[in-house]
Amino acid sequence: MVREHGSLMKDAETNQAAWEAAKGAAYGGVKWGAFFAVAGGVAYAFSPLYRGLTVQFKTYIQMSAMVFGGMIEADSRMVKYQLAVRQQKKLQTDMAAWRAYEKEFEEHGTPGVASESNVARK
Repeated sequence: MVREHGSLMKDAETNQAAWEAAKGAAYGGVKWGAFFAVAGGVAYAFSPLYRGLTVQFKTYIQMSAMVFGGMIEADSRMVKYQLAVRQQKKLQTDMAAWRAYEKEFEEHGTPGVASESNVARK
């Protein structure tokens, strides 16, 4: 659905998607940052090449890993969120169609069609 008018700041679904992406980015940054911190320590211990790098370049490598991990995890969470929202909306439309179908049968006087307990013959 394309939004033509209105503020995206007031849309609850957009805000929820943004929060999911932000949580994914933070989690991915921490996870990949920790992994590269450990990998950097191992590389420092065993690689004379890594020891020769400047602090600025090591920081750049660490930050690059954190940003990359944040992007990967944010995208992953957005895909999962989008799938969940699609499933929820499909369930809602299917339930609305089913309710209309049940109502049509009830109007014709068929008892016991609806799944609710308040079905009675008119």
